[in-house]
Amino acid sequence: MDHSGHGMTMDLPPFTLGRGLEWSTDPFFLVACLVGLALYGWGVVRLVRRGDKWPVGRTVAFVIGVLSIMLMMCTQLNDYGMVMFSVHMVQHMVISMVSPILILLGAPITLALRALPTAGRGRKGPRELLLMFLHSRYMRIVTHPAFTIPLFIASLYGLYFTPLFDTLMGSKPGHIAMMVHFLAVGLVFFWPIMGVDPGPHRPGYLMRMLELFAGMPFHAFFGIALMMASEPMVETFKNPPASLGIEALSDQNAAGGIAWAFSEIPSVLVLIALLFQWYASEQRQAKRQDRAADRDGDKELEAYNAYLSSLHARGN
Repeated sequence: MDHSGHGMTMDLPPFTLGRGLEWSTDPFFLVACLVGLALYGWGVVRLVRRGDKWPVGRTVAFVIGVLSIMLMMCTQLNDYGMVMFSVHMVQHMVISMVSPILILLGAPITLALRALPTAGRGRKGPRELLLMFLHSRYMRIVTHPAFTIPLFIASLYGLYFTPLFDTLMGSKPGHIAMMVHFLAVGLVFFWPIMGVDPGPHRPGYLMRMLELFAGMPFHAFFGIALMMASEPMVETFKNPPASLGIEALSDQNAAGGIAWAFSEIPSVLVLIALLFQWYASEQRQAKRQDRAADRDGDKELEAYNAYLSSLHARGN
């Protein structure tokens, strides 16, 4: 059976995790992931050679994030995801919710700003162009909650419940574009919430938590809708190959369960990361205040003591 115009035979045997994890390269994602890892590695090496430090945890988070994309797109999970709704949903959830969180915790933009050389006076090099892009009106729009939350929701309902999904799945470029879109949506959604990198919008920690929980329930509702449906809802997955030995509706129910579960897991992970960031921020603020007090000789305390003394003198 030739599926979706990919030019590859999709008479796959019944799905098992072992078969799903077998190597099956998607050239676009393989090259993109390797380039991303190479550039990040170049930045870290450049900083270390210069004598600067770069947290190991950030490097680990970034590498795992990129490898998670390779796991989804460069194994037979990608082949099974073309014909099984449940496997496709695992791909979608990992690439839109797990991979972006890990990549953002790796702070790639901060690394680039520190590693890239500054151009000469009056010139614009890669570092200057990156800064211009970060401060552009475009970035202010695409990272604003009024844009990211509706986009996050529309990527579910506007894609799966319209013919657009079937159109994109009908060609290799369309499928690649859809997966890139999932990754991009995850990045712009989570960046203002828990990203380490500087960005146009950086609300307070309480507001970030509200933004997180504003989008997550819609994932749960989407999953429940798939689980409760009495017939297959997506044309692409209505007639799975007989070789898989699956029934379309039960596979769709499994996909709904995966979407529902993934709305909870990343929420908890991001909430934990936010609480740690909040705590670290408070600690840094306290240290800054202590250093300021050391520098000015506790002038605020002295002024307060002088005020108390003056009150005492007046009382006498």
